[in-house]
Amino acid sequence: MAAVPVIIVPYDPSWPRKFERESALLAEIFSGTSTAIEHIGSTAIPNLGAKPIIDIMVGVSALADVESRIPELEAQGYQYVPEFEAQIPERRYFRKPQEGIPTHHLHAVARESAFWKRHLLFRDYLRANPKAAAAYSELKQQLAARHRTERIAYTEGKSEFVESVLRMAAARQGTA
Repeated sequence: MAAVPVIIVPYDPSWPRKFERESALLAEIFSGTSTAIEHIGSTAIPNLGAKPIIDIMVGVSALADVESRIPELEAQGYQYVPEFEAQIPERRYFRKPQEGIPTHHLHAVARESAFWKRHLLFRDYLRANPKAAAAYSELKQQLAARHRTERIAYTEGKSEFVESVLRMAAARQGTA
């Protein structure tokens, strides 16, 4: 798949419906397992600008539950990207393109993992704090303008903000 430029678009109210449709499909694929399916990433935050890609996190008891369903996921258009496991070995990552453009990213992890907890903590904090969400949206716009074709630089540019939000969220929960 060719590199896709970093483009941030205004919030689209159809994103939650797109997540719900995909969630229903994933629930069928993972039926018979103890699985939780969550909408994460910027498209999960009302009024937040985002790359127009629905990020979905599937929480499983064990990664074997995901690995045994790779053929079913692929049959539904997901592409397994095992090379990303070098960076995040506790995650199985998939992308779903339409006409060569990614429309969904699927992150499959153990429900008790730090990855699971951090992503939900970040999402929930931004949902509850519109000022923080607006600041994040502004940062993303600036970074996208500066790093239009450099996804790694764009992502790294968000790191300090993300970590500060996670610290505030953990302090509010008493888990800091």
